[in-house]
Amino acid sequence: MKYQKICVLGLGYIGLPTACTFATHGIEVIGVDINAEIVQGLQNGHIHIFEPGLRSLVQNAIQSGKLRFQPTPEKVDAFIIAVPTPITPEKKADLAAVKAAAESIVPHLQRGNLVILESTSPPRTTCDIVAPILEKSGLKAGDDFLLAYSPERVLPGKILEEIIQNTRVIGGIDKPSASAGKELYSTFVKGDILLTNATTAEMVKLMENTYRDINIATANEFAHLADRFGVNAWEAIEIANRHPRVNILKPGPGVGGHCISVDPWFLVEAAPDISPLVHTAREVNDGQPGYVVDLMKRKLGALDGKKICALGLAYKADIDDLRESPAIEIVELLLKEKAAITVFEPFKPDGFHGNARAVDTLEDALQDCEIMLLLVAHHQFTGLDPHNVRQMTTATVAVDMCGGWQRQAWEAAGFQFLKLGQPSI
Repeated sequence: MKYQKICVLGLGYIGLPTACTFATHGIEVIGVDINAEIVQGLQNGHIHIFEPGLRSLVQNAIQSGKLRFQPTPEKVDAFIIAVPTPITPEKKADLAAVKAAAESIVPHLQRGNLVILESTSPPRTTCDIVAPILEKSGLKAGDDFLLAYSPERVLPGKILEEIIQNTRVIGGIDKPSASAGKELYSTFVKGDILLTNATTAEMVKLMENTYRDINIATANEFAHLADRFGVNAWEAIEIANRHPRVNILKPGPGVGGHCISVDPWFLVEAAPDISPLVHTAREVNDGQPGYVVDLMKRKLGALDGKKICALGLAYKADIDDLRESPAIEIVELLLKEKAAITVFEPFKPDGFHGNARAVDTLEDALQDCEIMLLLVAHHQFTGLDPHNVRQMTTATVAVDMCGGWQRQAWEAAGFQFLKLGQPSI
């Protein structure tokens, strides 16, 4: 292995586990982040994100003597860029962090180095944006240094497992670059490593999440239709999925996170004239929080002054990631309806910075409310016994917008019950 020392730029949900995994497999790693608080916190043993097993992994990596953190890169054998690529309010890819990371590498780039972009990016980002920036060093991509794209393909909550076990795709600007990427990731990857060109690898990541986004949009639209026709969407989907070639996902309050809710827009931006299906699916899922609030108004009446406790703010169950969360958008929309909102996110109690009242415990959330609103299917919420809850709250209405509760149990405990995609109140 010729890559003995590497630099990972970006210490978030992907960069930090990646840096630690390399370090615990014997590679010397420099973890870099422009956020001084993150760097200082990690230097002092503070983990700024929640992921099962991550704290132990970070501690093991540091104790191995192979991992250290700093705000800027230095000369190494390989660089991995794992910084965020959010979208702008205009639904365009914000590549500022990718460009800044590439610029920071330029003074340290040496002949024979390998640079890998992991950040999810629009097609041709590696070739048309990253390569020209790196070539400001006076070195030429493909001739003097190697350049590849290898997207993360992991599920929050299972990152430490999937970063090792999942199939990895590596796209090089040329075959030697792809092969070099395989050599580096073979340090710890047990899944298959597939080699292709950089733009194909970029497309692969976007296609995966766009496929899922379209499937979710289908489920959400089925829930709308079920509401119109008086059909139980959950029962209909379950029956339809008995067909051997059908796999409809579940409806919900919207699509969040830094992948599925963002990546399809990169395709729309790159080719708006030939991506109408992708665009429509995004509009369906982006409109779901508004649909949820409208459904509540239709079924429960005016929400002005209603005391609502919103359970869950993360973009999916059992994680602390609030990025692009539809639950937060729903809370903001309810506030515009002048409802009195209390929010509780057990994985990140201090994560909400809006105008709603945030509390640290379920008991505090339920104590004084009229409507319980389930927005995220955290196990803490889906495992609730409705009869026990009845003793904890003044609420008389239970609203389930993510499919975590069963109508019969809640109605048996004396609650009025409203569920997305199911005939109700």
